[in-house]
Amino acid sequence: QVQLVESGGGLVQAGGSLRLSCAASGRTFSSSAMGWFRQAPGQERDFVVYISWNGDTTTYADSVKGRFTISRDNAKNMVFLQMNSLRPEDTAVYFCAAARLLTVAPVLRVRAQGYKDWGQGTQVTVSS
Repeated sequence: QVQLVESGGGLVQAGGSLRLSCAASGRTFSSSAMGWFRQAPGQERDFVVYISWNGDTTTYADSVKGRFTISRDNAKNMVFLQMNSLRPEDTAVYFCAAARLLTVAPVLRVRAQGYKDWGQGTQVTVSS
């Protein structure tokens, strides 16, 4: 099992930036593909971005392409989400997730079912 703790959320004005961090514990982190999802009030949990175990493959939701960047540091058991040009519609609780697989098939990596471990989430609020 991979235990995940997100941080870095907060309140920011539209057009601003935030950097989310996800700290992972467990020896399997470095061999686990990771993802970020987000959930707005009353909405389903939506896919944001995916990264393979070694960072070679990333997949972004269309809504965040060109604005968000995922990265990972396996030596430090960390995953990061740099969010730029934030919009009010980015407001949500952001969750880090671990697949416990080296890679996840494209059709599954964009779905919550593709991941086994989840953090508690961090709130991101973007004001207009």
